[in-house]
Amino acid sequence: MPAPAPAPSPDVRRDIADPERTREAPLPPLDLLAQLTNTPPPTETPARTLVRRIKIWTPLFLLLAVVFIGVQVLRPLPEPALGGARASYVLPGRFEIPWPDHGQGAVRIPGSGQVAVFGQQKPAPTASVAKIMTAYVILKEHPLKQDEEGPRIAVDAKAVEEGKAKHESRIEGLTAGATFSQQDMLKMLMIPSGNNIARLLARWDGGGDSTAAFVGKMNAAAEDLGMDDTTYTDPSGLDPRTVSTAVDQLKLAEAVMKFDVFRAIVAMPNAAIKGLSEPLYNNNDSLLLAGLSIRGIKTGSSTPAGGTLVWAAYKTVGSHTPLILGSMMGQRVDGPDPNATKSLKLVKSNSEKVVAAVRTGLGSVTVVSEGQVVGHLDDGFGRRTPLVAAKDLQVIGVPGQKLSAVLSADGKTLPRTAAAGTEVGTLTVGSGPQAPSVPVTVRSRLAEPTFIDRLTRLG
Repeated sequence: MPAPAPAPSPDVRRDIADPERTREAPLPPLDLLAQLTNTPPPTETPARTLVRRIKIWTPLFLLLAVVFIGVQVLRPLPEPALGGARASYVLPGRFEIPWPDHGQGAVRIPGSGQVAVFGQQKPAPTASVAKIMTAYVILKEHPLKQDEEGPRIAVDAKAVEEGKAKHESRIEGLTAGATFSQQDMLKMLMIPSGNNIARLLARWDGGGDSTAAFVGKMNAAAEDLGMDDTTYTDPSGLDPRTVSTAVDQLKLAEAVMKFDVFRAIVAMPNAAIKGLSEPLYNNNDSLLLAGLSIRGIKTGSSTPAGGTLVWAAYKTVGSHTPLILGSMMGQRVDGPDPNATKSLKLVKSNSEKVVAAVRTGLGSVTVVSEGQVVGHLDDGFGRRTPLVAAKDLQVIGVPGQKLSAVLSADGKTLPRTAAAGTEVGTLTVGSGPQAPSVPVTVRSRLAEPTFIDRLTRLG
């Protein structure tokens, strides 16, 4: 019979009864496997640190580089722009205008711009020169061609009564209810300077007994024309609170002379109107007949204003006959001058001298020659291609006159690529729609931006 197994020792019995007392528990299988297979990390050195950082950052840098290249290549290209053009040209030589000793004046050539300005341009009474604005508003509200008579306008009792006034310029002998054509009314307004006709036209346009609405239109038109120093309080100019400057009046003169019917009327030394007992005689007739190609526009005279005048003249220069506009205000004689009659003669005399001088000095000048560099085209990448005039550019003006200059793409999109000689815009010297211009072209080939250009641009 086998011998019985020996009984466990007391220590073994304690271990079995209290397993938590085991000094070191065995690792789980997976942890044990990891411990057996993992290689201990090598000792850290500067070289190993550098290599490790390169491995970490290189992919990030490559990713950022790809993004940067994509953005640079795909983002919209900068728009080409014109630049480097002169802001103005000054005609060679010197020229003096025989301005009077006092008052104010100005001369302007539509297309060329301002020729000269004299005196302080401070608002002053206009006298009957205000009727230019009256005619302008009437023609804007009721357009009329040179060969048209226009609607019939009835004379009212106010116009008849005002025709009897002795202290102002007026059309006499009118009969209430009589009708005249719009063109005949404009002749009565502008040729002998009928104050009662100015008010009649204002009432006719406004459709009532007051001229206030029409005066509002006069001031609105002045604002539209940039006549910043002008205020109208009446349609005739008899009110001394109707004020303007010589420079402002030329802005109006340039606008109103675009109406062919107006040009024809103010050039008349006299006119016969059916229904009037006597012909109309122009207060400006001495200038119209002076042999200086003066064709209007309007005289004015009063004690507050002295003598005032806005004139228009012409001179043929080569194949062109430009319009010359001038104004003079605040001309006064010394001593008594009832109704400013002597001052009216003075302003006409002084203006005649100015007209003669300007016509003498007026000529054609080449300000830009064919092939001359007038600016550049900037492609937006720092490259500037010179722009040259495609032909000579001539302007009409007087010696010493300063003419503004503008280089423009004429509203067209500038090209990114173009062969040498491609037209890309125009150079205009002068001001207004009549200013002369010349095409401008690229002097050399305009190349498409390269991949490197796109990649390296910062702006």
